Amino acid sequence: MSSNKKSSLGFESSFWDHLEVLRWTLLRSLGVLLVLVIVCFGFKDFIFNKVILPPLTSEFHTYRFLCFLADLVKMPGLCPDSFQIQMINITLSGQFMTHMISSLIIAVIITVPYLLYEAWKFVKPALYPNEKKSVGKIFLSSSFLFYLGAAVSYFVIFPFTLRFLGTYQVSETIVNQISIQSYMNTLALLVFFMGIAFELPVVVFLLSQIGLVNKEMLRKFRKYSFVGVLILAAFITPTTDPFTMLLVATPLYLLYELSIVVSKEKAKSESADDAEVESKEEVAEDSENEALQEDSELGNSE
Repeated sequence: MSSNKKSSLGFESSFWDHLEVLRWTLLRSLGVLLVLVIVCFGFKDFIFNKVILPPLTSEFHTYRFLCFLADLVKMPGLCPDSFQIQMINITLSGQFMTHMISSLIIAVIITVPYLLYEAWKFVKPALYPNEKKSVGKIFLSSSFLFYLGAAVSYFVIFPFTLRFLGTYQVSETIVNQISIQSYMNTLALLVFFMGIAFELPVVVFLLSQIGLVNKEMLRKFRKYSFVGVLILAAFITPTTDPFTMLLVATPLYLLYELSIVVSKEKAKSESADDAEVESKEEVAEDSENEALQEDSELGNSE
């Protein structure tokens, strides 16, 4: 390894120097997160009335867009009926704890780009110049995909899940009254885990760069991928109904197809080796078949 690389990796620095850099990285990240938690806590009315609670009524943006689309294409069935889901609190400290937890969750979601930036800044000295450029693009892509996944969950998956389950009745005598804890758990888990799940193309791209996966491999296992996507969707969704699982599984499978696009082709040497192995296997199989046929003919002649 060259001396320049040693310098960039910081091998001349001690272990405690690296530990000190990591400590300040974590302290800055926690400091920014704490400040955002306090800010979010102070904007209670905006966060709850404009962000968290709007999906409870048919005036939410997603439902209004569907009604607009229904008028545009002359299909009234696309517009959902007017509804409003009731929300209740069943514990003494429930609303205060919901306020605290929601402030933390929103602060984490907002802080994701900064956290990725701190991680990139920490590993940056260990990279070559060309690696720094590619890794920087990866971190930017990670931030974009995380927010894209969170937006898909908030504007598409969660509203349809809420409307379907919140208005479903086995009998008109049973009134749905959803607890704020159940509502927040479903919303937070769907938004956060969908944001993480949308990082799949970035993970596959990194794995393909180091040669662990390639396009041919992903295409070969495409028929098994949908089963894996359903298992992942079952893990992500806090509810167990097939409707929500299908809503989550659809974008995840599309992400798998996108992962095939961004992954690298198999190296020519690997392709040649695979072709040689397949050729040898075919020759061995032909020889075995010929031997079995000769044995069979010999047995018949006897």
